[in-house]
Amino acid sequence: MLKSLAYIPLFLSCITSSALAADKETSKVIPAFSAKYIILHNDKSVGEATRKLSYLDNGLAKYSYHTSIEWLIFSDVRDETSIVKLEGTKVTPQSFEYTREGTGSDKHYKWRFDIDNNKAVDEIKKRTKNVEYPENIQDSLSYHLQHRLNLIENAKQEHFVYPVIKTSGSIKNYVYQYDGEEELMLPYGLVKTIRLKREVIEKKRITYAWFAPELNYLLVKLNQTKGDVKQFEAQLKSISPQANKLTPTQ
Repeated sequence: MLKSLAYIPLFLSCITSSALAADKETSKVIPAFSAKYIILHNDKSVGEATRKLSYLDNGLAKYSYHTSIEWLIFSDVRDETSIVKLEGTKVTPQSFEYTREGTGSDKHYKWRFDIDNNKAVDEIKKRTKNVEYPENIQDSLSYHLQHRLNLIENAKQEHFVYPVIKTSGSIKNYVYQYDGEEELMLPYGLVKTIRLKREVIEKKRITYAWFAPELNYLLVKLNQTKGDVKQFEAQLKSISPQANKLTPTQ
């Protein structure tokens, strides 16, 4: 009996540690999640995409996006991964990696950002580039996460500007405008959304992005047109854990 009692403090310690870990996870503005999408072309399913957020042991976060498309003789598999520092609702990119395989030429980029010292390191070509980082600098994927956090923080905001460092090392502003509200029937189900629009006039390209307040402003649909031609579209199919179906903070 005494031997059994000796294990009680250790058992209680394990419970306490688990509870603290759970509290730490739920206290995050966006808990870890995995969202799956179907990709459509001309209203036909041609592939899938997965968007994930996880938290690392070193205090940083990993944000990733994977797409796989098979359409006629065309194939395209892409992986994007951002390692970011999250401080409340502020995202600061630490590194970005992009790979693309399939029809056409393969691509691989990997950058590490030393923002304090105004350096960007191209780890594929083994070169360092001097960069004057603006406030709230983002990479080509991390700005999606910052965009969601901005909506959570202020749902009434209608104009968004993100300075994004490209795979060339140059910086370009991505601008989004509020474009209305819309109720969508998706593979996931019926959701109410707000719609935002990004237009690149010189390339005749328009991107629409739909975010669901009831899912804590998760991106639920993405659509792009170039000229008059509709490109591929992503629609939310599932999200785990379902605890991500939250009431917005604003």
